[in-house]
Amino acid sequence: MVEDWLANAYEGLSRREFLAKVGVAGVGLAGFAIAATPVAGKVINTAAEGLAVSDGTVLSGGFQVPIYEARPAAPGRYPVIVIIPEVFGMHEHIRDVTRRFAREGFLAVTFEPYAREGGVLNLPDLDAVRKVVDPVPDARVMADLDAIVAWAKKHPSAKPDRIGMTGFCRGGMYTLLYAARSPELKAAVPWYGQLRPALTPGVRTVGPLDVAAKINAPVLGLYGAEDLGIPAADLKTLVAAMKTAGRTAEFVIYPGAPHAFFADYRPSYRAEAAKDAWGRCIAWFGKYLKG
Repeated sequence: MVEDWLANAYEGLSRREFLAKVGVAGVGLAGFAIAATPVAGKVINTAAEGLAVSDGTVLSGGFQVPIYEARPAAPGRYPVIVIIPEVFGMHEHIRDVTRRFAREGFLAVTFEPYAREGGVLNLPDLDAVRKVVDPVPDARVMADLDAIVAWAKKHPSAKPDRIGMTGFCRGGMYTLLYAARSPELKAAVPWYGQLRPALTPGVRTVGPLDVAAKINAPVLGLYGAEDLGIPAADLKTLVAAMKTAGRTAEFVIYPGAPHAFFADYRPSYRAEAAKDAWGRCIAWFGKYLKG
C-alpha cells in the first residue's frame, strides 16, 4: 500500500527530493509532518466548536487501544461511523476527518492501530514505518474493530443499530475485510483500499476479492483512475462478485486522480475529486444510517 501511494505522490520529484520536502522542520514523513509539502495551504482544518470531542481507550485483547471520538455537542443519539486510518496511523488529518463526520451529524470514532508497537507518527522514514506496520496481523486489526464496534453500541450517544465504517488506503482494505466479517455494519465506504494485497502466512490470508461474496453492508468505493496499485479490472471484479451474490455495490473511479486523492496534506490531493467523493460518502451514510 505504501508503494502504491509513493508511485503517485512524487509528482516528478526524485525520492530524495520528495523526502527532503516532507521532512521539513526535522520531522519524518509519517503523520501530519507531510503537511510541510507545497499543498500545505490546502490542508483542511475542522474546528471542534459545537462538537463534543475526546480521547480515550477501548480494551481489545488485553490492550487499551487509543481512540478519538467526535459528535455533535447537542444531546441526542447519532449514527456511528468508525474511521480506519491510513498506514500512518491516527494523525491529525484522520482526527480532522473524524470531526468532519461529526459536523455531518454522526458519532465518529477513529483509533491508533499501531499503538502496541509505539505508533508510527515519529518514525524517520517509510522503511521504518513498514517495519512496524507490515507484520501486524489483519486478525488483530479485525479484533480491535470488533471491540470498537462493541464499545460504540453501548455509547449513550449512539444509535447502536446504525453503524457504518470507512477507511483510507490500508484502512480502505480493512473496511472491506470487516464488511465481510461483521453483520453489524449497515454501510461501508472504502477509499482507495487495495483489493489484491500480498498474502503472508500469519499476517494476511485473504484480500477483499477473496471475500467479496460475503460482504453484507452496502459498499460505496471511491478510487482514482491513476492509482497505479489498484487496477480498474480488480474494481470491476469486486463489483461483479458482490452483485452476483446479491450485494449492493457502487464504485466511483475519478479520472486523473491518483492514490490518496482525498489526503489534503499530500501532493496527491485532488480538490475536485475529493469534494465530490466526500459528498457521495456523506450521502451514502445518510441513506443507509439515517434513512
